[in-house]
Amino acid sequence: MKKLQDVRISVLDLAPIVEGGTARDSFHNSLDLARHAEDWGYHRYWLAEHHNMPGIASSATSLVISHVAAGTKTIRVGSGGIMLPNHAPLTIAEQFGTLESLYPGRIDLGLGRAPGSDQPASRALRRGLGSDGSDFPEQLSELRAYFDPNGAEFRPAGVRAVPGEGQNVPIWLLGSSGFSARLAGQLGLPFAFASHFAPEYLLPALHLYRSSFRPSEVLEKPHVMVGLGITAADTVQEARRLATSQQQQFLNLIRGRTGKLQPPVDSMDELWTPHEKAILLDKGKYSIAGDKSAIKERLQQILEETDADEWIIASQVYDHAARLHSYELVAEAIKES
Repeated sequence: MKKLQDVRISVLDLAPIVEGGTARDSFHNSLDLARHAEDWGYHRYWLAEHHNMPGIASSATSLVISHVAAGTKTIRVGSGGIMLPNHAPLTIAEQFGTLESLYPGRIDLGLGRAPGSDQPASRALRRGLGSDGSDFPEQLSELRAYFDPNGAEFRPAGVRAVPGEGQNVPIWLLGSSGFSARLAGQLGLPFAFASHFAPEYLLPALHLYRSSFRPSEVLEKPHVMVGLGITAADTVQEARRLATSQQQQFLNLIRGRTGKLQPPVDSMDELWTPHEKAILLDKGKYSIAGDKSAIKERLQQILEETDADEWIIASQVYDHAARLHSYELVAEAIKES
C-alpha cells in the first residue's frame, strides 16, 4: 500500500497580489517561497497563467518561471499551466526551449486548454472568438512537433523552433474535466488534475485517464498529479482562519468579481449567504485546513481514494510568513507520516 512518503510534493503558485501589496512584492515572495520549498524537499514549483485578474501576478508565466529558476538550484520549475489556446504553439516551443537552454533539466511544461481569463481578455489576447478548445489536440501535436527533430509532418513546412528543437521538455496535460484526462491517456502523457476547484470530477477523470492510457516513449504507466488546496498552521483554529483568505477569493469568483487576496477574517458568516457557503464547502472537498495531524490524516484518505503519484499544493495565504510556514508544515507532516 502506497504511503504518504512515497508521494512527491510540489508547489502550485498563483503569485498572489495581496491587498496592500504589489506585483513586485508577489514576485519577491514567489522566489522566497521557491527557495524555501527547495530546502524542504518539494520537487516542482509551478506557476499558473491567468489574465485580467488583479490578484494574480503570473500572467507572463514564462518570465516568472525564469525569475524563479534563476534564483533556485535544483527544484524543477514550470507551468501549471500555460493555456495553449492563448498562444501560437511555436511561441511556446521557443519560450520553453529558451528556458530549458538556460536551466537544463529543470523545466516542465504543463498545458491547459481553458482561457485563464474572461471574454474581454481573451479577445485582447487575440484568442479566436468562439473557440471552445476543441482544436487543442491539433495545437498540442504542433507544439510537440517543434521539440521533435522528426516531427516535420505535424508542423508548418520549413518552420523550426530555435531554441526548442531536440530538447527534452516534459509535457504534462492539466485538466478539471474528462477531455484532457482522456487525451493524456491516449498520448501516454502525465496528467495533473485541478481538484482544488473541480473536486466533483476528480475520481471520474482519474479513472478515465488510467483506463485510456497507452504506454509511450514518455511513460510506461499512468502518472497522476493531484492539485490540492492546503492551509497548515500550528493549530486547526489558526489554519481555518488563514484559509478564509482563499474562501473570500472563491466567493468573489462565484459572484463574478476579481480583486486582490484579502486578509483573513475570524468568521465568514457575515460575508457569505447560506447558499454560497454550501457551494464553497462543496468546492472545498479536497482542500485541507489544519495542523500537521489533520493534514496527515486527510492526505492519507485522499491518497487511498486517488492513488496519486504526486501532490501539487496551492496555499493562498495572505501573510507571507504564514504561507511559508504552511508549506513547511505540510513537508514535515509528510516526512513524519
